[in-house]
Amino acid sequence: MTSITEAKILILATNGFEQSELEKPLNDLKSKGAAVHVATPDGNDIKGWDQDDWGNTVSADLRLADVNVGDYDAIVLPGGQINPDILRANKDAVALIKSFAEHGKTIAAVCHAPWLLIEAGLIKGRKATSYGSIATDMKNAGALWEDSEVVVDNGIVTSRSPSDLDAFVAKIVEGIEHGADTRKAA
Repeated sequence: MTSITEAKILILATNGFEQSELEKPLNDLKSKGAAVHVATPDGNDIKGWDQDDWGNTVSADLRLADVNVGDYDAIVLPGGQINPDILRANKDAVALIKSFAEHGKTIAAVCHAPWLLIEAGLIKGRKATSYGSIATDMKNAGALWEDSEVVVDNGIVTSRSPSDLDAFVAKIVEGIEHGADTRKAA
């Protein structure tokens, strides 16, 4: 059990992340006292997508290759269409997500980011949600998909869209602070 004020959280993203789905968890988790780092494939800053055009630039803290899973309590995967589609084709990004699962860390994915959970082979047989347009992808991958603002199953937190971010962040905090006490063996 780790207090959120002692937690270290990684956000994995690349260009085209949905602006609010990275910035709100980043800012909210930092305001709760967590250390939050942004990793990108090449360690360069990334540009978000904000509704219908390019958005803000977010500074990267480290390269994907430099991430040590043992340093973190959780990983957050922002959505949008572009970001998770690019990352699911990156074998190192998928391997990192699998490693977080193997180490029993909280994994949080919002919107289209559950595509990464599919690619990592983590969604089969688990309750989950996502943006509605990928519900069929989720079901075809074996997810027990439901249309809820946030779903937690065995350390994996999923949400549908920016409108669900308050509940999403709350469940990330809960997973970090109580996950070891409530998570059943995978």
